[in-house]
Parts: sequence; C-alpha cells; structure tokens
Amino acid sequence: MAKFLILFFTTLITLIVWNASIFLAASEGWFKSPIVGKASATSFLDAVERTVAQTHIGNFAMILIEENEVAASYFMSSGAPVDKSSVFQVASLGKWLTSWGVMVLVEDGQISLDLPVSNYLKRWQLPPSEFDNSAITVRNLLSHTAGLDDGLGYDGFDKPEDVQTLEASLTRALDASSGNTGIVKLGGEPGSGWSYSGGGYTLLQLLIEDVSGMPFNDFMTTRIFEPLGMEQTTFDHKMAIENGLAENYDLAGQTEPFRWYTALAATSLFTSAEDLSTFITAQMEEDGQSVLSDDALQLMRTPHASQMGADIWGLGLMLYAPNNEAGYIIGHDGNNGPAINTVARFDPANGNGIVILSTGSDSLATRMAGEWVFWKTGNIDSLMFIMAVERMLLWMAIGTGPILIGGLILGWRSRNARAGCARA
Repeated sequence: MAKFLILFFTTLITLIVWNASIFLAASEGWFKSPIVGKASATSFLDAVERTVAQTHIGNFAMILIEENEVAASYFMSSGAPVDKSSVFQVASLGKWLTSWGVMVLVEDGQISLDLPVSNYLKRWQLPPSEFDNSAITVRNLLSHTAGLDDGLGYDGFDKPEDVQTLEASLTRALDASSGNTGIVKLGGEPGSGWSYSGGGYTLLQLLIEDVSGMPFNDFMTTRIFEPLGMEQTTFDHKMAIENGLAENYDLAGQTEPFRWYTALAATSLFTSAEDLSTFITAQMEEDGQSVLSDDALQLMRTPHASQMGADIWGLGLMLYAPNNEAGYIIGHDGNNGPAINTVARFDPANGNGIVILSTGSDSLATRMAGEWVFWKTGNIDSLMFIMAVERMLLWMAIGTGPILIGGLILGWRSRNARAGCARA
C-alpha cells in the first residue's frame, strides 16, 4: 500500500509540475525571443515589414512612437495606396475613445461612476431579470463587470436604411454576431466578475446622448476629437468616406464594402494612424491635454477587472502586460467582420506606443503589437497569451498522456511483483 501511495503522489506531482511549467512557459515567455534583437524603432519596423510582405494581402498602416515622438512608420496596400492620413474602421478600438466621452461627463459632474446607470437613462431601460438592474454602475459598464451576458459582437448592416435605433438594438440587435441573441440584459450579479460586453458600450452610447442631449458623434467630435486635434476621426460613416476611407479587404484579399452600425461606440469608429498617434502623444505632453485631468487618466489605467490572477482591464481600456515600471501597457484592439484588425498600445511610463490599422487579416495587427510589447518589456501580453492557449493545451496533453500511462504501467508492474511475492 505504501508503494502504491508513493507512486500515486509521484505521478500527481509530475502532472502538476509538467502542466504548471507549460502554463508558465506560455504566460512568461520562457522560450520566446523578441522579433528583433536591436533596440531601435527602425529595426522593429524592418522586422514587421518582412512579416507583412510575406503574409499580408490588404491594407496595413503602422506608426511607432518613441518617447512621445513619431519614430518610424510603414504603410502597405494591395490596391490604392494608404498613408498616415488614410481612414480605417477600427472596430472595438473605439471603446477606448468612448470611455473618454464618458469620463468627460464624470468630470463635468453630470454623472457619477458609482451611481446606477439607470438614473441617467431616459429612452430605454434594461429588461427585468433575477438580478438587480439598479446595481449596475457606469464603472461596471466601462470595465465589463456589469454582469451583462449579450456577448456582442455586432456584424453590422448592408445598407444605412437597415440600421436600427439605439433602443431597438439594445432590445434585440438584428446584427448580432453568430451565436448571440443580441439581447442586452443582466445574466449575472453586477460586479461579480469580468465578461466582455459590446452591449454595455451601446448602453454607454445611449447614456452619453441622454445626458448630453447631443447625438453621440456630435458630442464625441466637440468634446474629444476636436480638442485633441483628431481631424480625421469620426463615428459618422458618410464623413469617413469624405475623409478618405481606405479600401476594406476580406481574408481572400478581395475588396468588400464596409458595414453600417447602430452600435457606434462599441464597433464603428473611423480614424487614421496619424490621429491615433495624436491621441497617444496628447496623453504625455508636458502641458497636458485639455480633455481629461491627469487624475481621470490615472483612474482609467487602474485595474478594475482580472482573470486567472492577472489584471486585464481598467476603465475603457485593456491592461495588456506589466510595463516593469509599476504600471501597464494600455490600449485597445479591434476586430470587425472577418478581416478588420486594429490596435493602439501605449506605455504611460515612457511615452512609447504603437498603432497598427489593417484590413485583410483577422489577427496580424494584434500579433505584431504583441511582439512590440514583448520587445519592449519582455512580458507576454494578455492577447498573445490567449492566442497561445491552443498550443499550450496541446503541449499539456502531450505530456499528460505519457505521465499517466507511465504511472499505470509502474502501478501494474508493482502489483504483479507483489502478487508474485505472495505466491512464493
């Protein structure tokens, strides 16, 4: 019996050590090397350019920021040329800008982060549920901790005349992505955990309109984009076309029309690489920017949600990885349809940043930005870790099988040996 227990615990400990080692290797980048060994922005740009040239069909615009100055840029297109002023639809990246609009209302004293969001809504309210709707705060919505279970995901509409009203979309979005009901409602206790919700940001879009008395795009333009000097940034589809909308490519490298959206805040910001670079550098200017206070910016960068023990979300922005300066690499990614992928990431400790806007790939921008985070910090960012989960699980399975089989074989031999001794 003692030998069996020793064998059992030895097998169990080996399994734990193997799987923990694989997890740490994936999350800590134990066997990963930076995409480039040199520290210069041009060296990183050259490495990205090689990757794009080998794999990408579509549009690609990248700007690198070093110590709050544009240090390098790269633009590629399979069709009409793109440059720093070309306008892209940036999908969920717009949530970061939307959070600035919400925080402006907070600093104006028109709303509170910690009062029920229902206090401020005039045109629509969440449907009844088994949970307390009045417990949802603005802070919950910004940090995806409201308990909403919509899973949105919007696919958009073919034609502008098909676009729903905000109220109708919140009740049931007809353009909900596959597998989602499109109904924005409580599915869990507010504040109990993190669950990404596009519907929550559609609700914030309604909040901004109801509180400000202005159409969403007008408010964002007047209070955010114009003061920051973001001249090509808009939530208005027609204006984006006038500003020089780059072609939209699918995964096969064919052009296709952009979609139209009700959920502007969640998924339909239009902007350029230059404007997003302006947005990043404005946050580090010595005289500061005029839109939000430093206290508000610091609050937004403070952890508000975590998963598996890692801080992943602030207020309206992602916390990608520690920056080794008691803070985080912050920003947001965006994905629309099968082939729009955009990123803007920023290190508030030193003013370094990266902007990548692409069509024609579902992950290229995110992968290159993850390489930038690792190159700058030596840390694996949260999305790179998620992208590595499938391979991590495969390696766990590869090791777990032999360990269990080995344990069973040793147990069988030990049992036969004891049986032989008993017969003797």
